[in-house]
Amino acid sequence: MAGEESQQPFATFCGNCNCGCPQVFLDQEAPADQRVRITDDFGQQIRMSEDQFRDLVRQAKEGLLDLAGASAG
Repeated sequence: MAGEESQQPFATFCGNCNCGCPQVFLDQEAPADQRVRITDDFGQQIRMSEDQFRDLVRQAKEGLLDLAGASAG
């Protein structure tokens, strides 16, 4: 696994506090299936390929994630 120095921050969600906001990193030195790393504000992380991340973004743009929580209302 590649070191922290090879990971470039790609996006930060929130960023208005010092709480360890969720971030997306791109690590070109990681294996292809682990180049995208998403962290949460609790110290957990997931890794995925760039293709998987592109698919996630595509689905979000199409509105497929808009329903997450619609049943709570």
